[in-house]
Amino acid sequence: MEQQSVFEKWNSISLPLRIFTGMCIGAALGVMCPSQTWIIILGNMFVGALKAVAPLLVFLLVISSLAFATKGVGAKFKNVLILYMASTLMSAFAAVAACFIWPITLKLTKAVEGQAPPSGISQVLGTLLTNMTMNPLSALVNGNYIAILFWSILIGLALKKFASETTKEVFSHLADSVSQIVRWIISTAPFGIMGLVFDTVANNGMEVFLGYGKLLIVLIGCMLFIFLCVDATVVGCCLRKNPYPLVVRCARESGVTAFFTRSSAANIPVNMALCEKLGLDKDFYSVSIPLGATINMNGAAITITVMTLAAVNTLGIQTDLGSAFILSVLATVAACGASGVAGGSLLLIPMACSLFGISADISMQVVGVGFIIGVLQDSFETAINSAGDVMYTAAAEAIEWRKEGKELNF
Repeated sequence: MEQQSVFEKWNSISLPLRIFTGMCIGAALGVMCPSQTWIIILGNMFVGALKAVAPLLVFLLVISSLAFATKGVGAKFKNVLILYMASTLMSAFAAVAACFIWPITLKLTKAVEGQAPPSGISQVLGTLLTNMTMNPLSALVNGNYIAILFWSILIGLALKKFASETTKEVFSHLADSVSQIVRWIISTAPFGIMGLVFDTVANNGMEVFLGYGKLLIVLIGCMLFIFLCVDATVVGCCLRKNPYPLVVRCARESGVTAFFTRSSAANIPVNMALCEKLGLDKDFYSVSIPLGATINMNGAAITITVMTLAAVNTLGIQTDLGSAFILSVLATVAACGASGVAGGSLLLIPMACSLFGISADISMQVVGVGFIIGVLQDSFETAINSAGDVMYTAAAEAIEWRKEGKELNF
């Protein structure tokens, strides 16, 4: 009984406050006792558990949602797809504008070895299409969300047409059970975040960022501008009300965990839980959130664009508006092929660099710079990507709700 009381008291404290406490403790331990590497295990276990359960959760939720889906869901998918792609394209445009206003050059490092960047946009699209038809069991094991979405959509539509209500209920109960497991895992987030922060502080001295301060300012500045200004404005127009309460809540409840896990895929369960708290349609968000983790890649588009133009400036290549526009479109399409794991956008930089005739040897050095600053760059990138998934899901929902005279409360 006493143990249950302690557990209940623990859960009664707001999760953001618990996570903030875990962050502070992790940072303090990283400074005072960096040799205690066993603390890192807590972070690895947390991220590992999320990554393990997320594919199964997405698979079951999408199947269950489509099996019971109503006709109104289709319009929401159209809305959220437009919002996702438009936001990613605007991010690339903003990154181009920032680099034109504040040109950046790099002190290139040694080339990154053992990496295999795609040779062109056709390879990125080809890989996406090939991955789509991967064996569904292999997709669940490997966390291939393109294939998981593809097969779960087909199975869900087939169940909707041919299965009995009893069979549909089985998938619904399985989805609810896995969702509960996810809630249990999320309740351990403060300990996981503590381990992740400890790992970052203990192994990365701040001096590593001094040489790339200007680059980080442009990257992070663009990301914050897109999230706080552009995304907020678009969402506000969809909601027809002040969007910042929603922006702050998404940043707090989704962006914080995404910042430290640095994985859009691992943050899918967190976003699912937030959508549930917001009272969104489960039939809709159980598909839109995994979809957003795949194609809503604002941060990735910014990273690809800024790093490519930094390489262009370093080599003294002149860039006209036409080339910049093509780069923005290329970065938008390429960002949709970025992996849902840490550093997924960096290997797409050589493909964008090839647009300006930059050799693979040089572009891979730019990738090397990306890995050096990745502790901050990739963290902010994932945070705005993941928080944006919930914001645009809520915005797409609000558009349809307004037609019915309902209003989204957050």
